Amino acid sequence: MARLADYFVVVGYDLEKRVEGEGQGCILQRFPEKDWEDSPFPQGIELFCQPSGWQVVPEQQPASFFVAVLTDINSDRHYCACFTFWECLDNPQKADGSRADEADEEPDVVQPAKVFAPKSLVLVSQLDYTEVFRNCLGLIYTVHVDGLTVPLETVIGNLLTCVIPLAGGSQTDESAVCSLDSVVPGVACDWLPACLQRTITLGAGDRQVIQTPISDSLPVSGCSVAQLFRQLGIVNVLYLFCAALTEHKILFLSSSYQRLTDACRGLLAIMFPLKYSFTYVPILPGKLLEVLSTPSPFIIGVNSFFRSETQELLDVIIADLDGGTVTIPECVHISLLPEPLLQQTQTALSMVLDPELEVADQAFPPQSTQPSALKIQDKEIRGIFLWLFARLFQGYRWCLHIIRIYPEPVIRFHKAAFLGQRALMEDDFLTKVLDGMAFAGFVSERGPPYRATDLFDDLVANQVERIRQEESCPHKVLNHVKELAEQLFKNENPYPAVAMHKVQRPSENSQNPAQKQKPFPALHEVSVQLFIDHAAAKLKTAPPVVKAEVKGMVPSGPPLGDIVDRNGCVMANSARRLEVVRNCITYIFENKMLEAKKLMPAVLRALKGRGARLCFTQELNQHVLQNRAVLDDQQFDYIVRMMNCTLQDCSHMDEHGVAAALLPLVTAFCRKLGAGITQFAYSCVQEHTVWTNMQFWEAMFYSDVQNHIRALYLETEDGEQHSIPDGSGSRKDISALELASEQSRLWPTLSKEMQAELVQKEESTVFSQAIHYANRMSYLLLPLDTSKNRLLKSSGLGDVESVSNSYVTNSIAGSMAESYDTESGFEDAESSDVANSVVRFINRFVDKVCNESGVTNEHLKALHTMIPDIVQMHIETLDAVHRESKRLPPIQKPKLLRPILLPGEELMMDGMRVHLVPDGRDEATGLMGGPPLLPAEGAIFITTYRLIFKGTPTDPLVGEQIVTRSFPVASLTKEKKISVTSIDQYVQEGLQLRSCTFQLIKIAFDEEVESDLVEVFRKHLHKLRYPQHVQGTFAFTVGQYVKKMPAEDKIKDKNPSLKTLSRHLVKTAKRTIVRQNVSRKKYSPPTWENRSSLQSELDEDEISVSEEVEHSTPTLSSTIRSSDRQTMSNVVERACCRDYQRLGLGTLSNSLTRSKSEPFRISTVNRMYSICRSYPGLLIVPQTIPDSTIQRISRCYRQNRFPVVCWRNPRTKAVLLRSAGLHAKGVVGFFKSPNTPTAVPSQADSTSLEQEKYLQAIISSMPSYSESSGRNTLSGFSSSHMSTSDSADKLRQPKIGMLIRQVMGVKEDPPFVRGAHGQRAKAPSQPKGSNKARNPPRGKWGSIRVSGSGGTRLSAYNPDVGTRLAGFESLQPNGGLNESLFFRQQKAFLYIIGDKSQLKGGKQDSFQQWEVVPIEVCDVRQVKNSFKKLMKACMPSSAPTDGFLRCVEESEWMSLLHRVLQVSVLVVELLDTGSSAMVSLEDGWDVTTQVVSLVQLLSDPYYRTFDGFRLLVEKEWLSFGHRFSHRGAQTLASQSSGFTPVFLQFLDCVHQIHLQFPMEFEFSQYYLKFLAYHYVSNRFRTFLLDSDYERIELGVLFEEKGERKSPQVCKSIWDYIDRLNRRGPVFYNYMFSPEDEEVLRPYTFISNLKLWDFYTDETLAEAPSYDWELRSRQERAAEEAADKPDTSAPVTQRRIAWPCYDNLRKVMPDAISKLLQDLLSLELELGLTAERWKDTWDKIKTAQRTDTKLENKPSFSSSLLMASNLSHQRRSQGVCLQESAVGSSLNLGLDCEASATSTPVPGRTSTSTLYSQFQSTESENRSFEGILFKRGALLKPWRPRWFVLDKTKHQLRYYDNQKAKDCRGFIDLAEVEAVTSGSPIMTSPKITEKAYFDLKTTKRVYCFCALDAASAQQWMDSIQSCLSDA
Repeated sequence: MARLADYFVVVGYDLEKRVEGEGQGCILQRFPEKDWEDSPFPQGIELFCQPSGWQVVPEQQPASFFVAVLTDINSDRHYCACFTFWECLDNPQKADGSRADEADEEPDVVQPAKVFAPKSLVLVSQLDYTEVFRNCLGLIYTVHVDGLTVPLETVIGNLLTCVIPLAGGSQTDESAVCSLDSVVPGVACDWLPACLQRTITLGAGDRQVIQTPISDSLPVSGCSVAQLFRQLGIVNVLYLFCAALTEHKILFLSSSYQRLTDACRGLLAIMFPLKYSFTYVPILPGKLLEVLSTPSPFIIGVNSFFRSETQELLDVIIADLDGGTVTIPECVHISLLPEPLLQQTQTALSMVLDPELEVADQAFPPQSTQPSALKIQDKEIRGIFLWLFARLFQGYRWCLHIIRIYPEPVIRFHKAAFLGQRALMEDDFLTKVLDGMAFAGFVSERGPPYRATDLFDDLVANQVERIRQEESCPHKVLNHVKELAEQLFKNENPYPAVAMHKVQRPSENSQNPAQKQKPFPALHEVSVQLFIDHAAAKLKTAPPVVKAEVKGMVPSGPPLGDIVDRNGCVMANSARRLEVVRNCITYIFENKMLEAKKLMPAVLRALKGRGARLCFTQELNQHVLQNRAVLDDQQFDYIVRMMNCTLQDCSHMDEHGVAAALLPLVTAFCRKLGAGITQFAYSCVQEHTVWTNMQFWEAMFYSDVQNHIRALYLETEDGEQHSIPDGSGSRKDISALELASEQSRLWPTLSKEMQAELVQKEESTVFSQAIHYANRMSYLLLPLDTSKNRLLKSSGLGDVESVSNSYVTNSIAGSMAESYDTESGFEDAESSDVANSVVRFINRFVDKVCNESGVTNEHLKALHTMIPDIVQMHIETLDAVHRESKRLPPIQKPKLLRPILLPGEELMMDGMRVHLVPDGRDEATGLMGGPPLLPAEGAIFITTYRLIFKGTPTDPLVGEQIVTRSFPVASLTKEKKISVTSIDQYVQEGLQLRSCTFQLIKIAFDEEVESDLVEVFRKHLHKLRYPQHVQGTFAFTVGQYVKKMPAEDKIKDKNPSLKTLSRHLVKTAKRTIVRQNVSRKKYSPPTWENRSSLQSELDEDEISVSEEVEHSTPTLSSTIRSSDRQTMSNVVERACCRDYQRLGLGTLSNSLTRSKSEPFRISTVNRMYSICRSYPGLLIVPQTIPDSTIQRISRCYRQNRFPVVCWRNPRTKAVLLRSAGLHAKGVVGFFKSPNTPTAVPSQADSTSLEQEKYLQAIISSMPSYSESSGRNTLSGFSSSHMSTSDSADKLRQPKIGMLIRQVMGVKEDPPFVRGAHGQRAKAPSQPKGSNKARNPPRGKWGSIRVSGSGGTRLSAYNPDVGTRLAGFESLQPNGGLNESLFFRQQKAFLYIIGDKSQLKGGKQDSFQQWEVVPIEVCDVRQVKNSFKKLMKACMPSSAPTDGFLRCVEESEWMSLLHRVLQVSVLVVELLDTGSSAMVSLEDGWDVTTQVVSLVQLLSDPYYRTFDGFRLLVEKEWLSFGHRFSHRGAQTLASQSSGFTPVFLQFLDCVHQIHLQFPMEFEFSQYYLKFLAYHYVSNRFRTFLLDSDYERIELGVLFEEKGERKSPQVCKSIWDYIDRLNRRGPVFYNYMFSPEDEEVLRPYTFISNLKLWDFYTDETLAEAPSYDWELRSRQERAAEEAADKPDTSAPVTQRRIAWPCYDNLRKVMPDAISKLLQDLLSLELELGLTAERWKDTWDKIKTAQRTDTKLENKPSFSSSLLMASNLSHQRRSQGVCLQESAVGSSLNLGLDCEASATSTPVPGRTSTSTLYSQFQSTESENRSFEGILFKRGALLKPWRPRWFVLDKTKHQLRYYDNQKAKDCRGFIDLAEVEAVTSGSPIMTSPKITEKAYFDLKTTKRVYCFCALDAASAQQWMDSIQSCLSDA
């Protein structure tokens, strides 16, 4: 029984203690005045009666009621029911005159005479009966205000003496309860024993029924949970629920105190079965608001009045009950329920709270979809959360460890096992819940195996299967929830039929404010105390009421293994994998080491799965006999290796128990090292974090203790032969918890002696296990070499990740000690003694587990004494083991293979043993088929030129192969330190090295490599990669590292004039630059007029170059002596004068001798590099522009790179110019109209005029301009010119318009005529039926312009011509002028391709003959970032999450190529239509160079030859100053700028063009790859330095071809290519068959571009195949190895080629290369002088052409094209199939960029003729046939057969007879060596002897007999003819 109320308190307003206008409350009376012993009186009640403060009010307020909760020091909650009403009293401020002068008085405010003060009646109880308290206090108030006859003392006395039954008593039938109605009124208490309800009356005519809950463990919620969800909503309450469980601070706000209490009660109710154990204050008084700043979690309610004071709380979740919001601060992260639980819970809650939602969309919704009543809904919501916790905690009892049964059960929860088996290790929510105090209380309360059970215990144990079936069906969940709700409701309302009886309320008159109320009287204390004393005496005489508790064994439910998540979270292991593990272990113990070695890689991969790891431990257990398994060295190595691999993938928590299963095994497996010395496996597996995790050791200890305690009681029961209950199964199957439950039941029946004995046995068991674990921990924590001082990790709990594993090489553990991390420490790392640190760790462990397990102090002290001795003894044992282990022979490792080096290449340091680790590419790992070549073991070498890995695969199946990866050191783009975890061991450190030649070397250093050596390696690498100066690169230092070159002096003496010229040029240029800096503030060359007389002489000097450059005698200036004329020839040649003369771009002569008819001249204005350092010395400028003008113009351009001509179209005479972008002032001048009047011409204006003159001079040089105007002026230009212009130009114009629109990114088409292309150009074909020309859209950029002078511009416009040209009407429908009138209707003569960002704000003048095309160019940063992404896509360091193609797309590399190609094609079109073009982008050395180079390549077939392409690169890239050193980051100074592959981008564009036009290039794709590799390799000097000026300064520009350091070392890549090209067709394109004057127009859309295989190809058999000396040396070594073949066995020529391993070009050469090679071999064999391959090839082609003319057959090149299956490649706009007889042509369009109709190109063989050669007839195939007798096998007769000689197939076939269709056999004529006359033998036919002949092949000799001698001779001649033709 329990008291309904402990205390009754009257609290009133304290008139004496008013402070600053704020009153205080005081306790007026309390009953009883003496505290109860079991329930002390709570302090501070007066604060909680008025939480907002005690204040008087001018008007009477209605009475209020709420329940506050106070928690005492023992964590017991006291429910304080406060009933507050307001009493009238005289205003104390007026009544007390002495206080009138107080400072807080307001003299201006009129004070009322009467005010109302609050008074509270408070009930304090340990029970929570809110409605009963409300009724009782309301009744007392009614008795007072209505003046009832009942004394207040009687009512209060009855209330305080009322007792009610405790929850959980036995139930009686309902009829007995109903008889309570006859209870006589006036009885203070009516008690029926053993009843769950109590009828009480307080003696004032009232009657109430109190129903106590059936189970006291289930919370009573009333309607509070449903109310909470209605106020905040589902999502908000779930947030609060998760926040409360994960221990966050929660604050409720409301203006209602009772709602605050209900909300807090509701939140606690849904947390069941967990109990909230932190601060819980549903109503917090305003004076205690500082409590909100506490650091610990809480659930607190505060009145909304104090909302402003809660805004500063940064870590508190605020729930506003009135507004329905939950505010979560940014710094707070709430872990939510794991999916799918969260979604399922939300769905179930929605179905309960809003059942109409589900049927809202139904056409015929059901009638009854109303939600349940509030009380029922409350229980349904609680049922959902019960169901949720049952799912969260299912199987929790299987993770309980019972470590003591007597005297009290001690239970611990194994968190790691619980999370691991449910695959929720990574779940944040559940991890936090299990770590929280609420769950700790849950374990201590619900852990005991023998206790009373409740609804949750039944749900979590017995309904697991039902819950699992309900997961996918919300309606089943709802039905289950309703069942649970019914049980919860019955628990709170056992007898819902019994109604609450009447309680009087105050009358209406008494509540009238006008009615004056008397104050609440002072109660008579003695009267109330008499009631209390009388009831206490009655209770003493009454028999004691004992609560009948029904205890029993708590069910555990199904084991965790059966209920683990089935969604595939746990890695599945197939039976095959487990079988492999078992087989390998069997092989090891059967000593079949070769078999085990083959299986080992597969086993190590399988051991990454949990199932295989557990299988491994089970298999090993079977080989342990009597706790010991002695192995030999090799067996020990394999077992330890597998143990390490198993432990490596375990987390430090060991959630799957793998480390726990291995722990007894590492102390069982051992090997003998010597007499009496044994090494155990634990000394080799110490480097795993799990061993330093205290929680792991505790869980292991508790698990073992539980097993021993279980064994203890099983033995006891067996000894005493106690019977066990039926149905419990065999004794061995009883779990520890079941056993403990049985023992707890028996405990009261045992005698004291027996109890003491059992307690002592249990304590001894725990003590012995503690000693055992002290030994175990010392085994795994003490290193083998204790002198190396390996301390535990700093956390002591395994939080740090290990970076290396302890797979050991020789002495398997010997060398491992050296890798211990001496810098980490134990908790107090100042102690350097490893023994002390281990002792401290073990002591901490022992203290914790022994205190929790109840070990006596004596035993604990004994343990502390024992532990140092255990550790010391173990150290002594380890010293002997360590000493012996060093004597073991080292394990054989693969021999380090030495790399083959280039001439002059030297090793910087010895190779270091490393493992080449697989990266993100799958080809070499075996995942895409083929053997796993990686990982490989070998060595990394660093040389003066390359970084090389060479080794062998670790997989024994391919152990004979050699794996090589290398790249030039100069191409290294990123070096990164990594920690690499290989498949079977931890490796201390690794490196990831990425190269811009698309190589990635990811290595892990072997344990034998010291860290210092790694640092030395990295320093060498950095020094070689970024030398101080370009002279430190390999191209300059080749051969100088070992010995300085003795030939240096000879070189100096050899050509002094060269060095003299270089030095003199540089000095003069420097002098000029200094002079400029003195004369001007900014860096710009001085005007020509102000130069010294020296420069004037230079200008006057006569320089002439004749057509034959070799016989000229040029002099550069008066400063060069006549002895340097040969050097000057080099200057002229270097300046590409040959190319300029080939193009007819001018000659070197002075103004007197040069021809005025020549539009251009070669200027020497920059011969001293004083105008522009990055330009060449000789430049092409207009004839009419003097050098002085050039100097002034150059200032307008960035880097002084003014426009110069670099190419001229031989047909249209249009020129291509290049320059840098304009400075800002230059842009203004560019757009300035020449007609704008200016008052005073400034210097800028004059410069602008000179610019215009310069451009006008270029325009004037064009024949089309001269023809159109008659004179070179601006005025005479008329639109009528278009009517006489070339029709082909007209046809090309639409193409230009579309191209300009695409390049500029303008969506609308410009007003161009659309039509067919001229047939001169090569372009992709388009579909025929394009109707776009009829209604072309309009655009902003017109390219067909009209020009006239001044004001006659519009009047000169001819509407008819404009309409005809522009393709649209000139007048709009409304009669206004069309906007097209404001565009030129005539093409411009010069188009300037400029950067859009530069040209903003400029307006084009309509009278100029040039037009600016603004485009967006990709800047250097874009290229750099794109290239980085491309490298990561092609060489991922780890397996990419996205696909390869997606990564390539995201790199945007193809977009950049598309942009460059698009601009280039536009410029090609412009030049081909007769307009000149000037490319003026960025600084003129990146994108400009790419565009002008591609334009020349597309327009001029010469540049598609070897010589032409070399000249193009030398001219546009080297002479015009592309910054190779800067963009390639070749030196330390340019390191920060990073690598930017501008030249590589150009080569990729050439590759794209090559793919589309394979017959137009003399060089092959390999040639482009070769250049791409070596332009960054720094092997040659060609691509070093940034300009000719720098090359002259260093003396490397004019190196003669013969000047080399050795015959093997080439300084120039061109010389090297020439030498290789002479040797063989390495770079030659056999399909080269160009057309004259062919202009290429490639597709530029991204869909037409292909990723270059240079980026993805890899050859692991050898290094990249671009250093041919290495290839020849490798081939020589292979030939030497193959010199001694085993002749007895048949030798096969067949071999397997692996795409990522072999060099397919070498293994599978093309047919022509193979034939040329065979021809060369035959010539050498026969001792003939070998003919050059090129001569041979040319002869074949010539002979083929002759045959074609004679026989009228297809040309050789066409045949080759078809035979090579390249008919899909484009030769012209379409592939035309023409039949001459029919005369029809078929156009096969490939893609569309514009519409065109294709016709066959004249003079070319039609495609139908190409096909005709394959329409062979039978007669062609049978060149000779007849009957021959063929000799059969031994003793078999000669048989006549019908033989056919086939020249086409090169076969001699035979049939049974002439009409037979099936061939019986054939002789391949390729194998025939000779045809000779034969002789008859005994069995031969009787025919003349001359009829016999023999056919000798490589395999055997065939004997034939013809019908007669003539036939035989005919056969022999035919066969011989066939052989000679081959």
